[in-house]
Amino acid sequence: MAAPLRVGLAGLGSMGRNHLRVIAAHPECRLAAIADPDPAALADAVAKTGAEGFADPGAMVAEAAIEAVVVAAPTTAHLALALAAIGRGLPVLVEKPIAATPDEAFEIVAAARAAGVPIQVGHVERYNPAVLELGRLLRAGMLTTIYSIASRRAGPFPARIRDVGVTIDLATHDVDMLSWIAGERPTRVYAELAQRIHASHEDLLFGLLHFPSGATGMLDVNWLTPVKRRQLVVVGEEGMFELDYLTQRLTFTKSDLAHPQLIAGFAPTFAGDVAEIPVVTVEPLKAQLDAFVRAVRTGDRPYVDGEDGAWAVAVATSLLRSAALVRPVDLGDLPARLESA
Repeated sequence: MAAPLRVGLAGLGSMGRNHLRVIAAHPECRLAAIADPDPAALADAVAKTGAEGFADPGAMVAEAAIEAVVVAAPTTAHLALALAAIGRGLPVLVEKPIAATPDEAFEIVAAARAAGVPIQVGHVERYNPAVLELGRLLRAGMLTTIYSIASRRAGPFPARIRDVGVTIDLATHDVDMLSWIAGERPTRVYAELAQRIHASHEDLLFGLLHFPSGATGMLDVNWLTPVKRRQLVVVGEEGMFELDYLTQRLTFTKSDLAHPQLIAGFAPTFAGDVAEIPVVTVEPLKAQLDAFVRAVRTGDRPYVDGEDGAWAVAVATSLLRSAALVRPVDLGDLPARLESA
């Protein structure tokens, strides 16, 4: 067997601590270095893992004896850390969003292409086993035509998020997911935003995505809901899939438009048969790290690569622009910008 991959971790925030746990337990990885400016958090992580500690993530990327980097620092630090790692030829797993702006995302993609360094982006929902099973069924033709895809990602306000709003921080998950489910990227977006409790950014987004096939995507993303909700509904010609990311539960309700039922003799409803799709539960973050190690070892294109991450940031930014302009925004030039990055 190959020697364990020496990994450096930049950032010990909420996601960083999850990465710490998963990397430290992975049989093909060795957590060789950790960086965080919080002395107490860093000392605790170093004591638990035996990794070399750095107060400055940039110094870790530049100096540590590592073979790959996981970037879980604040979004505004992603560009500098990703470019530094690429400059050393180190494969990078960067938390989503890949960067704070489309231009920064395109810069990372261009640098990685030029250096031949793999960049994987932490759109962890793509590794959820219920999502993977849904994708398999859709690719097998279980829905001849997709009519709509609706995503709800809601929960309490995370005090740690100060540098970006809910659109860049969370809606990038759903922009990526809806594009993957549709099998195509949107051509037009529209959004409404609100800022209720965040000091400087929006904390509520309602967004619409128009896809070339005619499918419509809907995003309901907020930091205002008192309980965490992560749900996806895909409606098509033959019926409807419902997915809960948190429980990894997937169901399919078959359409039965030929046999309407009446409610108290009045309003018709079309009740379909509901089937629960078997899903073997796994931790998506571990599956994501498995994929990263595999991409580093084989040189294959990462499952969720820098272009995917850049596209998600670009579309999320277009949603912000749409809300500011109070009109739909066409995305016609984005594919060309990504291609030329």
